[in-house]
Amino acid sequence: MKATWEKIDTNLVSIDVEVEAEKVAAALDQAFKKVVKKVNVPGFRKGKVPRGIFESRFGVEALYQDAIDIILPDAYSEAVKENKLEPVDRPEIDIEQFAKGETFKFKAKVTVKPEVKLGDYKGIEVPALSDEVSEEEINAELERLQQRHAELTTIDEGEAQNTDIAVIDFEGFVDGVPFEGGKSERYSLELGSGSFIPGFEDQVVGMNIGDFKDVEVTFPESYHVAELAGKPAVFKVKLHEIKRKNLPALDDEFAKDVSEFDTLDEYKKDLADKLKERKAKDNEAAREMAVIEKAAEAAEVEIPNAMIEREIDFMVRDFENRLRMQGMNMELYYQFSGQNESVLRDQMRSDAEKRVLNNLVLEAIASAENIEVTEEDVTAELEKLAPSYNRSVEEIRELFTRNGSIESLREDLKLRKTIQFLVDNSKVAA
Repeated sequence: MKATWEKIDTNLVSIDVEVEAEKVAAALDQAFKKVVKKVNVPGFRKGKVPRGIFESRFGVEALYQDAIDIILPDAYSEAVKENKLEPVDRPEIDIEQFAKGETFKFKAKVTVKPEVKLGDYKGIEVPALSDEVSEEEINAELERLQQRHAELTTIDEGEAQNTDIAVIDFEGFVDGVPFEGGKSERYSLELGSGSFIPGFEDQVVGMNIGDFKDVEVTFPESYHVAELAGKPAVFKVKLHEIKRKNLPALDDEFAKDVSEFDTLDEYKKDLADKLKERKAKDNEAAREMAVIEKAAEAAEVEIPNAMIEREIDFMVRDFENRLRMQGMNMELYYQFSGQNESVLRDQMRSDAEKRVLNNLVLEAIASAENIEVTEEDVTAELEKLAPSYNRSVEEIRELFTRNGSIESLREDLKLRKTIQFLVDNSKVAA
């Protein structure tokens, strides 16, 4: 097989491939064995039609598409590998020649991973960060713990307030007509959570138990249901119950309930130590991100849109998985947020671009600095992972190798080593 390529535009290459006539013949043989099983010819049992009879009746051309489907994927993959290209999108294939007894010629246009022109990435200056913990931070953490351990009680009277759980009936109307999905009974809505259409929760605040109210809102222009997008709506709401959070007192009893300590002072000291440890890790992550972003800002690269779209696909799938863990799905999320997939993808685009850029720059730095992952690095990482899998290192290695994850692990380790290289070669601002 012969394969040559040329660059025809930024990140776009054209590959000319010619496959030997012998491989074409072999592919036609395979195609015939596949097709003949489905052919009915009078006088012959199904699957037993001789090749000559088949070709005279249907023409050898009847085998061409199946033969192309057999030979093309491997030929394309071999051409890419032979020319050390890194495609980031599906190729556009143009068949130039395919016939019995002749070579198979095709042209593939494909977007490839872009070249990165690195700027300065050594000696990057990062801000000095303190891991000291203030009294305000300790109190803020205690307040979060209070919220987490709050008890919900149903109140008999009074107005609904932000953070209350309002149990409501509602039915929505647009132009006086009820719409699908706009009705629910005894729905528990946390006021101030922002889970409903903007303006809805604010108007429930102040209602009393048993009250009826017309809540007037406007659907966002980006609402996922096209016929409702941008439309004014009226929701008829009845408030059945108000459930309010009762925060526990911050005292020694609270400390005993949430920790192994007997006094609040002891618990606060332990909390301060843990917050300091967390802050140190956060500062380390912030320094890593700072050196990555500054190295990326100094680089020059034109990112193919296909790479950004692929990263957005990954981010959407990850978001969907996290929603599922919370007992939600995408359809409910779009309904409550007033968004649709297009809006969500647009919101993710900036982060996706940044992620792709950062990874491309880190890969380029790893190449420039000859940063490699050794077997000792892989073994050390597997030793860290083994306890969480409750398996031996060799069992984990075999598992990762079998499911194809070992190379992903190597790539991840290389990126981490590259980030550490940038941190080690950075300097803290005075």
